[in-house]
Amino acid sequence: MDIQPTDDLRILLEEEALRINNPAFINDDPVQFPRRFESLPDIEIAALLCSSIAWGNRKMICRDCDRMLGLMDGQPYAYVMDRAYEELPDMNIHRTFFARNLRHFLRGLHVIYSRYGSLQEFARKCDIAAAELPSWFLVENINRILADANGGEGDSRCLPLNLATTALKRVNMALRWLVRTDGIVDMGVWDVITPDRLVIPLDVHVGNTARNLQLINRKANDKRTALELTDVLRRWRPDDPVWFDYALFGIGMGI
Repeated sequence: MDIQPTDDLRILLEEEALRINNPAFINDDPVQFPRRFESLPDIEIAALLCSSIAWGNRKMICRDCDRMLGLMDGQPYAYVMDRAYEELPDMNIHRTFFARNLRHFLRGLHVIYSRYGSLQEFARKCDIAAAELPSWFLVENINRILADANGGEGDSRCLPLNLATTALKRVNMALRWLVRTDGIVDMGVWDVITPDRLVIPLDVHVGNTARNLQLINRKANDKRTALELTDVLRRWRPDDPVWFDYALFGIGMGI
């Protein structure tokens, strides 16, 4: 069934997005961690790593992001380039993400930053702007580098491997941070793609909120649903559909 969202619903989501998308949001969200940095490589690495462990309780996520960056002495780019991760002792980083997973991730990032200087330049070299789905195409290419750097082995704890079905929530959130340019919460430090190419970071809360508001019908929080929800939101903001993520997240979390 084709979804026909109403003007009243649009007004509600506009108001909620305006309420949530403000500087006060930052201190309780993992977006605070890439915002600590000024250099693009530090911002990118912090965004990619912190978004990768952004599942579960928000306080726990922020605690573990802070601890993870502390292991790097607050210098993620230097830590990657010095290969200091090889000396990282076995430990739990966040829930089912362990030091072995972090080492796997950082070996691949070392290759990317050694060859391209930034993740954005890697994305540009891969020509993600020409891809139908830039975020999925970017992850496909990053996963290739990660596997090559780790003896041909993939690791779904770092980035999803099931790209045919995954909603890619955490990477789509990281790209929201890096690409959106309103200067409030998101940082807008990338120009390799524009905000209209972003996809909603779909998780359980956003999915349930969207279904309760009758924005989507499908029950699965998967790739197809993420794309369908983004298409619905694009009717109201074709240049920046993911702006409504603030409303859906805020309503879903009751904040």
